[in-house]
Amino acid sequence: MISSKLLHPKSIVVVGGSNDIHKPGGKVLKNIIDGGFAGELFVINPKEDQVQGIRSYPDPAALPAVDLAIIAIAARHTLPVIETLSREKGTRGFIILSAGFSEESDAGKELEQRIVEVIEDVEGSLIGPNCVGICTPDHHSVFTEPIPKLDPQGVDFISGSGATACFILEAGIPKGLTFASVFSVGNSAQLGVEEVLEHLDESFDAATSSRVKLLYIETINKPDKLLRHARSLIRKGCRIAAIKAGASEAGSRAASSHTGALASSDVAVDALFRKAGIVRCYGREDLITVASVFMSPELKGKRFAVITHAGGPAVMLTDALSAGGLEVPQLSGPAADKLREQLFPGSSVANPIDFLATGTAEQLGSIIETVDRQFDEIDAMVVIFGTPGLFRIFDVYDVLDKKMRTASKPIYPVLPSTLTAREEVDAFLSKGHINFPDEVMLGNALARIYNTPPPSEEKSAAHVDLSTIRSVIDREDEGYISPTAIQELLDACGIPRAGEAVVTSIDDALWEAKRLGLPVVMKVVGPVHKSDVGGVVLNVRDEETVRAEFTRMMQIPDTTAVLLQPMLSGIELFAGAKKEDAFGHLILCGLGGIFIEVLKDVRAGLAPLSEKEALEMIHGLKGYAILQGVRGQAGVNEHALADVVVRMSALVQAAPEIVEMDLNPLLGTMAGVTAVDARIRIRKSV
Repeated sequence: MISSKLLHPKSIVVVGGSNDIHKPGGKVLKNIIDGGFAGELFVINPKEDQVQGIRSYPDPAALPAVDLAIIAIAARHTLPVIETLSREKGTRGFIILSAGFSEESDAGKELEQRIVEVIEDVEGSLIGPNCVGICTPDHHSVFTEPIPKLDPQGVDFISGSGATACFILEAGIPKGLTFASVFSVGNSAQLGVEEVLEHLDESFDAATSSRVKLLYIETINKPDKLLRHARSLIRKGCRIAAIKAGASEAGSRAASSHTGALASSDVAVDALFRKAGIVRCYGREDLITVASVFMSPELKGKRFAVITHAGGPAVMLTDALSAGGLEVPQLSGPAADKLREQLFPGSSVANPIDFLATGTAEQLGSIIETVDRQFDEIDAMVVIFGTPGLFRIFDVYDVLDKKMRTASKPIYPVLPSTLTAREEVDAFLSKGHINFPDEVMLGNALARIYNTPPPSEEKSAAHVDLSTIRSVIDREDEGYISPTAIQELLDACGIPRAGEAVVTSIDDALWEAKRLGLPVVMKVVGPVHKSDVGGVVLNVRDEETVRAEFTRMMQIPDTTAVLLQPMLSGIELFAGAKKEDAFGHLILCGLGGIFIEVLKDVRAGLAPLSEKEALEMIHGLKGYAILQGVRGQAGVNEHALADVVVRMSALVQAAPEIVEMDLNPLLGTMAGVTAVDARIRIRKSV
C-alpha cells in the first residue's frame, strides 16, 4: 500500500537541499517550488540558514513533523536520517534520489534492505533509491527536466529507469502527448513498477483517473501482480503499453528439449503481456506512438482511408498497415466519383486518396467529410500533410482541427514538417491534438494495438484427475520420468495418446507388436535425443524386422528398453511446457517436423490457459494455413489441438514440479490429435 503522505503530502523536507540548482538537491527543491507546492517546505542543510528562500535546519532532529522526505545526500548518511524522520517526525513518505545502494555493491544492498525495514516498520512508503523522483499534481519532486504540464486525463507513466523516463518525456511532449503523473522507481527497493500499477488500479476513479498507462520495465519481479492489476485496469477501460528491456537476457540458453530451447524469459514476457492485454513496445518512439494512439478516439475496426498530398509517405503507410493485418480498401462508386470532381485533375480517390501537392485546405475538408459520412467501408482516417516551405499552411491545420472535433471516425494526423512548419504544427498541438510525424511508426503502432488481444480469462476450464497426478509425481524421482509414469499423467489430464508398450525382451517385443498391430514404430528408452543415436524406426511391418531392430536398439548406449507404438499418420504437431522462474509455466504449441527444427514456428502462453487463448496461439502460427488444409490435403481439428494445450496447462498447474514437457510429435487429423511421443522432466528440490 502506498502511503497518502507520499502522493499527497502537506509538508516536504529536502534533505541535502542546495542553492546550487545544478546539484540534485538544489534542482529538486527548485522544481518543487516552481511547481507551486501548496504545503510547508523545509530543507536540511547544516551549512545554510536558508536555501532558495526556504528555511534550512541543521539536522532532522530540529525539524517539525513532516510528511515526505526527499533525500539527496550520500548513501552512507541516509540511514540515521531516515530513522529519525520515521520514528520521531512522523514521516511516512520517502524518495531517495541518491545512488550507491544495491546497484553498486553488496554493502549498498545491505544498507538498502535496512532502510526498507525501518520504513516498513512505520508503514511508510519508499520510492528509490537511485531514482529521479516522482511528479504528481501535488508536488514535482524530481531533479530532472523536462517537467510536463500535468493533465488529469494525460498519461500515467511509470519507469524503472530515471534517464529513460526523461528521454521518453522528451520524445512525447513535443508531439503533444500529455502526462498525468510520472514515477521513477529506481532500484525498486520497496515500491516498483508493479506496486505503483497496483496503486493506480486500486485508486482508479472512472470519472477522474487517466485511462492510459505507460510502463518502462527493466526487471519484472512480480509477474503475478503485474498481470492482476494490468488486467484489472484494462477491464475498467484503461489501456496499457510497456517496454520490457533486456530481451536477449536468456535467449540462447542451452536446454535438453525443444521446449527448453524455444522458451526464454523474453518469451514469457510476451506471453504475460498478451495475457494481460498490454501492448508491447520496443523503443521510446514506439511507446510514445502507441500512447498517442491510445489518447485518440478508440479505433473500432481495421479499415483505413489514407488521405495525402504526398505519394511516398502514403505508400509506406499503406505497406505498414497491410503488413500488420490492417486494410486500406479501394474506394469506388458514386461518392468516389463525386469527390474526384471536387479535386484537381490527376488526383486519385481510389485509396490512398492523393489530392496532390497543390491540394487546398478546402479540398482536405471535403475529402474528410465524404470519407466520414459516405464510405461505410472505412473505420478511420490518416491524414498526411506537410509542406516544402513555399507557403504557410495554418488554414490546412485549422480545417484538420475542426474535422477531428466533429468527425465520427478517428483521424490520425501525420504532420512531418516539424521544422519547416513548426509554427503551424505548434498551433495545431496547442489546440489539444497529438502529432504522428512518422507514418510508418504510426502504421506499426496501429497494427500492434489492433492485434493485441483483450485480457484473458483467469482460469482454465480443463478438469484433471488431481489425485492420480499427485500420486505419480510423488513417487517419481527427479529428472526424466518413466514412460509408464508419462502414460499415467497423460491419461489423468485427458490428453489422447497412442497405444504403446515398453519391452525389454525379444519375446515381449514380438507379442506387443502383434497386439498393437503391425506396422509399428520402435523407439529406444533412455537416450534423451532418440533420433540422433538411431533410436527411432518407423513403419516396422513384420516380425523379422521387429526382432532385428530390437536387438540393434538394445545395443545403443544408455538404452534400457524399447517402446513400441502403432504406426499412425497425420500432420506433425508440437506442444510443450517449461517452468520459467517467477512467471510460472510457459505453454508452447506449433507445427512439428521442420517447422520446429528450423523455422521455430511456435506460439507461447502462460498457464493457466483458456480455450480462447489456446486458439489464439494456434491462429498466430505462421503455418496456420497448413492446419486448415492446403492443396487438397486434409487439415487438423484445431479445437482438438487447443484442448491438448489447455489440458497440458492444467497438468502443470496440478504438478508444478514439471520443469520441462514435450509432446513431440503430436499427430493431427480432422478426427483429432494424438500424442505419439512425450518426455517429462520434474524437479522437486527448490
